[in-house]
Amino acid sequence: MSILNIGTRALQANQIALQTAGNNIANVNTPGYSRQNVVLKAVEGQFSGGGYVGKGVEVQTIQRSFSAFLTRQATLASSTQSADVVRSNNLKQLQDIFSGGSDGLGASISDMMNAFSDVASSPSDLTARTVALTRVDETAGRFRAAAQALDDLRPSVTQELNQIADKINNLATGIASVNDSIAKARGNGQPPNDMLDRRDQLIRELNQYVQTTSIPATDGTVGIFIAGSQPLVLGTNVSPVSIINDDFGDPQLSKLAIERDGKLVPLDDQALGGGEVAGLIRFQNSDLVEGRNLLGRLTLAITTAMNEQHALGLDLDGNPGSNLFSQIDINTTANIRVPQAPAIVNTGTASLSLGISDVTKFAASDYELTYTSSTSGTIVRKSDGQVTSFPQSPAPAAPALAVVDGLVFNQNAGTANLGDRYLFKPYATSVSNISRVFSTPRQLAVASPVAGAMGTTNKGSLQQVSLTALSNNQSATPHAAVKLTFTSATTYTRSDELPTANTTTYTFDPNTPITAVDPLADWSLKLTGTPQAGDTFTVVDVKDPAYKLDIKLNSGNATALMKLRDKPMFDGAVLTDGYASAISQIGIRTQSAGYAAEVSSSIAANLEKDRTAVSGVNLDEEAAKLIQFQQAYQASAKMIQIAQNIFDTLIQGLGR
Repeated sequence: MSILNIGTRALQANQIALQTAGNNIANVNTPGYSRQNVVLKAVEGQFSGGGYVGKGVEVQTIQRSFSAFLTRQATLASSTQSADVVRSNNLKQLQDIFSGGSDGLGASISDMMNAFSDVASSPSDLTARTVALTRVDETAGRFRAAAQALDDLRPSVTQELNQIADKINNLATGIASVNDSIAKARGNGQPPNDMLDRRDQLIRELNQYVQTTSIPATDGTVGIFIAGSQPLVLGTNVSPVSIINDDFGDPQLSKLAIERDGKLVPLDDQALGGGEVAGLIRFQNSDLVEGRNLLGRLTLAITTAMNEQHALGLDLDGNPGSNLFSQIDINTTANIRVPQAPAIVNTGTASLSLGISDVTKFAASDYELTYTSSTSGTIVRKSDGQVTSFPQSPAPAAPALAVVDGLVFNQNAGTANLGDRYLFKPYATSVSNISRVFSTPRQLAVASPVAGAMGTTNKGSLQQVSLTALSNNQSATPHAAVKLTFTSATTYTRSDELPTANTTTYTFDPNTPITAVDPLADWSLKLTGTPQAGDTFTVVDVKDPAYKLDIKLNSGNATALMKLRDKPMFDGAVLTDGYASAISQIGIRTQSAGYAAEVSSSIAANLEKDRTAVSGVNLDEEAAKLIQFQQAYQASAKMIQIAQNIFDTLIQGLGR
């Protein structure tokens, strides 16, 4: 083998090395590019009597610097980061809706409740009544604003999910196309580095939206799987994804579904792992649901309590009070059904509904009821998974199946079958239309329909603590007065005892309320002090002309409305602290999500740094290689020049 051939091979090999180094420098900022290196090998030597004579060098392959392990770890970390960051950003928007301060809903509720203290002090003052009604109107307005903000947030999340689904399908199609090109290129025996980089970059971009698992095939293609085992890309075939409603067809909840054999298969949210889809679905199906339930519970509890108490009073004209706030209907049920897939519908005919038993026990949650037989089943509180079985013991009155968290679950008609499921969303009804019912201050029912009077000859220390109406059944004929006559410091008789008045002796306990016997005039009375025998206390109808009571000066119901602010109602918190409780729950979620986003971002950045340390281009290193290969190229050219001189000398010698 001549020195000319050795020089030529060396020249060609170093030229390719120079081109490769130049290509690395040119792609230093190209996303997904992996540094390439020329792998040289010595040409097998030729045997001679004096040993093997070298025949030069040749390029074996052009190899990309690539670590499958680091690439996969960096991709997974990036996927987790995307889920955490997008959820954290959306939770910050949700937190802004539940704002505090003087402009927040909590301040408005406190101002409304406090306004009734002025009315209680001066029940005939129309200015104080007008201020109270104004506070009611302001509270309704802030309820509407918060509800509208939540209503506006949900469709934006759904729109973003649909856009991401389109991006996933486009990226999956791109991966399938590159798979096809790589499979064809493998026939030449050399790795198509740029195509492999392109596919890896597409997979990294895909993992920003949904976490995937990559499994290589023998033909050089890669299968892409999501949600654990669902094939998104197999070779050159793509199964498109889309966003659908949840199992119950709830338009406020979303699921990612994949198309298999022309049918949409919903994917388990918990199996999605990372990616923006997982973060957005978790925000929409969990965080946003809790925000809506917290606001709905707050609204329903406060307006129901205020309306019920206001209905127990009388206005300036002696008429029973009506609702302060427009009525909010509690949501009932939705049968399980998946419209996008083969129908999964309840087979029974049971008709279910919800009712309210105690607003102070409300929990901010949805509920799922499942029949395990035609007459029994479970009710799951979806916020924390707590299970209540029915029938309960003792069983509630028909048609109730169970009473849970102040809600009554009723089966009104029909028969249930094993496996039938119902979703209850009691607080999901939009409160965007809540308003103050009336605008005339005279209609504010601040007078109590009952009043108490101490006996004029009482000698003991008996005092009235409270007298609260429990119903307001007005009639043309005033309700009969109820007179309590004390026979000792600890006993009394009452005039409303049936069938004969003042014949039964009752024990007086200052800690136990005294309630009416007459169901048409229910009331609850608390007395304190030490009475003496002969002391009396009388409960009368304020409209009874015999007692000449001025209804305009009665503020018993205003006091009862004002005292609602201190009533335990929201997870043990009083009514005026209910909004603060909602703020704290949303704040805790936001803070936790923000911390998770910081941690996952840090982990993703470190793993990406490790990956680029292997695959990235170092300009200083490539510049040094350029000088090295340039010198080798020049030396190879010099070798060819020497070979030519030798050849010329040989020709000249033969010519002589």
